Amino acid sequence: MNNSPIQYKRYRFPPEIIQYAVWLNHRFNLSHRDIEDPLAERGITVSYESIRLWCNKFGPKYAKRLKKRHQGFGDTFFIDEVFVKISGKQQYLWRAVDQDGEVVDVFLQARRDDAAAKRFFKRLLKNHQDEPRKIVTDKLRSCGVAHRELIPEVIHDTAQYANNRAELSHQPTRVRERGMRCFKSARQAQRFLSVHAAVYNLFNIFVVTWYQPRIIEYFEGGPLCPRNMQWQCRKQVA
Repeated sequence: MNNSPIQYKRYRFPPEIIQYAVWLNHRFNLSHRDIEDPLAERGITVSYESIRLWCNKFGPKYAKRLKKRHQGFGDTFFIDEVFVKISGKQQYLWRAVDQDGEVVDVFLQARRDDAAAKRFFKRLLKNHQDEPRKIVTDKLRSCGVAHRELIPEVIHDTAQYANNRAELSHQPTRVRERGMRCFKSARQAQRFLSVHAAVYNLFNIFVVTWYQPRIIEYFEGGPLCPRNMQWQCRKQVA
């Protein structure tokens, strides 16, 4: 695995400013234009287009680093799908969360049939090597097919209201979707939601005691941690 540090060569602004802008975009319901204001308050003049390019390039890299440092998920997965309209076409966002509310994985697909369910289950098993002890879904038949064919020994719960945790986990996505005035493409939605899930897990209140050491090391070793936010960026960067 490539463990080389993230390169910021030939960028006008220092890494701390780029990290701060990317963090604001994925942590709070702020558009790229909105992020211009808190940066301008610190004496940093940067266009929203630059912020968009920073998020597209460095967001997935930060998410990959956060996932690598993750201490593992629980043994119960709550799986659900919700429709998302992109460019006038209905897509389905598959999501899995554990019993602590952490997002295990998000995956955007065009369908929710048997093939789509099995594709998502295989993705879960590939990215998270240990099989869960229990999965909780709604009564969607395709989930039952994927369970019987891929992980028949795992407990499968389809009781009413049992999957509320997964359904509630869609709310942050809906909030961001409205703030961004809908997703523009499936690729953009998948890229943003993957990074958003990694940042959301970092600040999950249910496991905040587990995450304190990693919050200190957020991104590049701590410049964006709440305890270390007093970095010197109050004057215009040349």
